[in-house]
Amino acid sequence: METNKLIIFVKNPIQGKVKTRLAAEIGEAPALEIYKTLLKHTHQVATNTQEVSISVYYADFVNNNDLWNNFDKKLQEQQDLGSRMNHAIKSEMENGFQNIIIIGSDCLEINPQHIQKAFLSLKTNDIVIGPAEDGGYYLIGLKSLIPDIFKNKKWSTDTVFIDTIEDINRLNLKHMILETLCDIDTKKDLDRYKITIE
Repeated sequence: METNKLIIFVKNPIQGKVKTRLAAEIGEAPALEIYKTLLKHTHQVATNTQEVSISVYYADFVNNNDLWNNFDKKLQEQQDLGSRMNHAIKSEMENGFQNIIIIGSDCLEINPQHIQKAFLSLKTNDIVIGPAEDGGYYLIGLKSLIPDIFKNKKWSTDTVFIDTIEDINRLNLKHMILETLCDIDTKKDLDRYKITIE
């Protein structure tokens, strides 16, 4: 059995419910198409990541027929993002997985090497985190349950990464920080890339 579990948090691709900050700038329909592009990229990254079991956690409902059909599908549970991530990690650890990494589906820069490096780092660290340029993070990985790092955060703000690092230091956890990457949340982020909307 694989001991490494990659969890991918996705939103259901519904117009008006995804990329809301971007939608406010470019419109809901184009923002939905951008999100679909991000989902395809994340799917490709996951498919090309070796020696890992993968579960996709949906925000609203499990879609039984989509591009994630070749992966295990589950529903995010609990309330805020922190409690949903903690619950997913707890669930996978109870299923026997030792090293758990969570990524979202907003980052065009992430590649399989980032994920493999993160899993490798868990051999000698308690936690690994990949900061995003907007102040959040695009990846977090643990080898034991640490609920405190998911509590008392202002999710979707520019303080999430710093606040998480403060918790990590307070708890005296050995950690590794990956390179900073860019999530796509605004038109400014989008303008970095030449994304073709189908």
